[in-house]
Amino acid sequence: MNGDAERGSAPVDFILVGVLLTALTLAVLQLGFAAYTHNVVKDAAVEGAHYAALADNTVADGEERTRRIIARSFGEDAVTLVVGSQARRHGVPIVTMVVSARLPVIGNIGIPNGTVVTAHAPAQIPG
Repeated sequence: MNGDAERGSAPVDFILVGVLLTALTLAVLQLGFAAYTHNVVKDAAVEGAHYAALADNTVADGEERTRRIIARSFGEDAVTLVVGSQARRHGVPIVTMVVSARLPVIGNIGIPNGTVVTAHAPAQIPG
């Protein structure tokens, strides 16, 4: 009689555990995608700052290069803001690139300004 009460519990246990493991796997994959997105945005900001710091280029050139790198990886709508500036720090001219992009939460859908990174590069002096 006791065996009849537990009959059919194995499929239910399998479904419950399967759903839990699937959700956990998807969460880990999404976390990896969010980290990948942050790294691509950071690398794009660094590349844009270094490109703008070259003697032949302007800050606008660096901003455009940053936008193109991110758009090539995630699409045009991934970039929220790209702002470049020039300043002097300890007497050295530097270019700063600030980038704000979407942080993916579910797939590629996410928080519009979830990833904000800043990159600096020493500027070459034309001449």
